[in-house]
Amino acid sequence: MHKERVYLVQTDTTVGWVSRSDKRLARIKSRPLSQPFLTAVADLRSVALLGRVPGPFRALVRRADRTSFVLPNGASFRLVKGPHAKLIEETGPLYTTSANLHGKAFDEQIARERADVWVEDARGYREAAPSAIWRLGRKKMRRLR
Repeated sequence: MHKERVYLVQTDTTVGWVSRSDKRLARIKSRPLSQPFLTAVADLRSVALLGRVPGPFRALVRRADRTSFVLPNGASFRLVKGPHAKLIEETGPLYTTSANLHGKAFDEQIARERADVWVEDARGYREAAPSAIWRLGRKKMRRLR
């Protein structure tokens, strides 16, 4: 996988762009680089590279489906279990974001134009509800979305 390439994929929740380059994703999405991206990981070992999951929430993170988490250190991730998990397994953790311009609705034509590679499966591309996001503290958690 080339570092600068942006892939258009159908995630388990919505259509998204994934890449190793957060700078390129920020440019494509027309949003400030200061706003961090979610990291898609395929296994729990990769989560350990981002930070430590507090003890009370480890089982929750392991079992969570369609859920993203923000760790106490500010790193955010989503454990991918859908069909595009194979791409994540092969390439390692990737930055991910929904395939729409910042603050705008999904437009398939724009999404295709701005991606370098289209990864399409039998489902095609469809927009659905985004994942839930939880901020994990040392002892408490709070729903962000």
